[in-house]
Amino acid sequence: MRTGRAIENIPVLVAIGVTEEGIKIIVGLQSGDNESATNWREFFRDLKMMALNRSLVQLRIMDGLSGLEMVFREKFPNAKVQRCQVNVARNVLAKVPHKLKKTAADDLSSIFYPSSKEKARVFYKEFHEKWGKVIPSAVKSLSQAIDSCLTFFSFPEEEWISLRTTKVIERLNKEYTRRIKSMEIVAGEQACYRLLAFISLKMEMN
Repeated sequence: MRTGRAIENIPVLVAIGVTEEGIKIIVGLQSGDNESATNWREFFRDLKMMALNRSLVQLRIMDGLSGLEMVFREKFPNAKVQRCQVNVARNVLAKVPHKLKKTAADDLSSIFYPSSKEKARVFYKEFHEKWGKVIPSAVKSLSQAIDSCLTFFSFPEEEWISLRTTKVIERLNKEYTRRIKSMEIVAGEQACYRLLAFISLKMEMN
């Protein structure tokens, strides 16, 4: 992005909202560091200023970005948080020796894809007992995220497949990347917003 006389790589924060009817809508675009709690706090504040009713927000699906979950809970205290299971599994398996990855990954799948929350808790306990002394760093990583990984059980079963991961967000990011790949420079912040908004409107989000 061109900023004054300089050219910089600028991250853009994006929020996708899903209505009760299942319609997906881009509700906000704002430049900012995605690792900064301050930027996320400003982003959520601006969403509320644009008439987003925080009392109607039921769930936030997110990855493990630093400070994001804390700020979201602060700004939307009545909403639940679901951590992306793919992201959590990737973080856990990154701490597992190669020869154990397949077995550990299968055990993680048992936790994330059971028929009930009760069974998920049983499989998690078994994972903890089986791997606690062998790969304690991996078990600790899972323990820190397990509660937020199972939030989807609080919603209707037909919605579980959509609530487990951030695939909708990743799909949008890939589309942004694909569309702007041929462009070397975006002529400023407003031009960037217009371009991303246009791409968002053109996408088949339903």
